[in-house]
Parts: sequence; structure tokens; C-alpha cells
Amino acid sequence: MKIKIAPSILSADFGCLADEVKKIERAGADLIHIDVMDGHFVPNITIGPVVVKYLKKYSSLPLDVHLMIENAGRFVEPFVSAGSDMITFHIEAMGAAAIKKQAAALRKKGVRVGVSLNPTTPLSKLKNVLGTVDFVLVMTVNPGFGGQQFIPGVIAKIKSLRGIFDGGISVDGGVNNTVAGKLLHAGADILVSGSYIFGAKDTKRAIDLLRNA
Repeated sequence: MKIKIAPSILSADFGCLADEVKKIERAGADLIHIDVMDGHFVPNITIGPVVVKYLKKYSSLPLDVHLMIENAGRFVEPFVSAGSDMITFHIEAMGAAAIKKQAAALRKKGVRVGVSLNPTTPLSKLKNVLGTVDFVLVMTVNPGFGGQQFIPGVIAKIKSLRGIFDGGISVDGGVNNTVAGKLLHAGADILVSGSYIFGAKDTKRAIDLLRNA
């Protein structure tokens, strides 16, 4: 499997976001992970489609948009129109039937679709959607804020998921060079990392350490 690194701009300096994005692109990032929070599904508010639109202008990397919001279906079209290449829905916020319907529509537009689940959500919640999504995003912290500590108990969930799912497995939360090897060994192939990458003195080295863990 090709290991992909997706820096999360939640940890970037928003005062110079275009420069931050160019920096990670030069350092070898594969995707840009964009955490969208609404203050309802998670206790934080971040960004909307307008930021995605301008990121598309300044970067050629695929934009991986993670919708941590209620009523996500209402906002899909604005995010797609803004330039999202990947859209992830939370199983806790959207039912399986709604995710399957969105997946069918988005694939016709060339957008890859993912489903995410929180650390305490069992894999059984995904049984009706695994056949319709391109990847699964496993949260390794409780969503809402960057810089949280990795929850090691989620590794077993990733390993179990790999046993039943052939698509991409992304992990998000507390990912650094210490835990990356365990995640990759368990079956993950997309590592989302925020503070570890954007806080590093040598961005390229940080990305390389994750990819080669």
C-alpha cells in the first residue's frame, strides 16, 4: 500500500494559511485534511466552503474535507462546488442510508467518499456502508480540538477494520512518529496529522518519519 500523509490545517497558522499549505506541499504531503466543525456535533467551530475555495486556488493537492457537523447533507454541494476532492461523513451524525445516497451522487461528480467513526463507536455501525465508501476515517481522539493525546485502544479497531475492508483506512488524532508505525502495521494507509507536522522545525523530516514509520 502507498502510505499517504494528510496534514490537518486545524493546526496551521491561519494568519498565513496559503504559505502554510505551500510549505507542506513542498515537504511531500499527499493530501490536505480540512476539519469542518459546527459547534453542535463537536464543541468547536472552524471553517466553511470559502476556505476550501481559496485552498483550491493555492494548492494542487487533493482536499480531504472532514464534515464534523450536523445536517451534513445540506452542506455537501457548497463544499463540492468549492473544490473538495474527498468528503467524509460521520456515521454518528448521518444514518447509513443517507451516507449511501450521498456516496452515489458524489461518485458521479468524481468525489471520493469516506465515513468516519469516533473512538467509542463500534465497527458494527459501519456494516451497511462499507460497500459504498472509498475509505474509512477512524478517529483516534475524541473529535473537536487539535493537539489531543492519541487513544491507543483504537489500534485494535483499525486491525479489525482492515480484516473486513479493502478500501483506504485513514486515522486522525494524536498521530506522530511514535504511534505511526503501530497504525500502519494495523492496516492504516492514510495518516492525518496536525500539530506534529505544523509544529515541526523540519516539516519534510516530520512527514518522512510518518511515512516510513
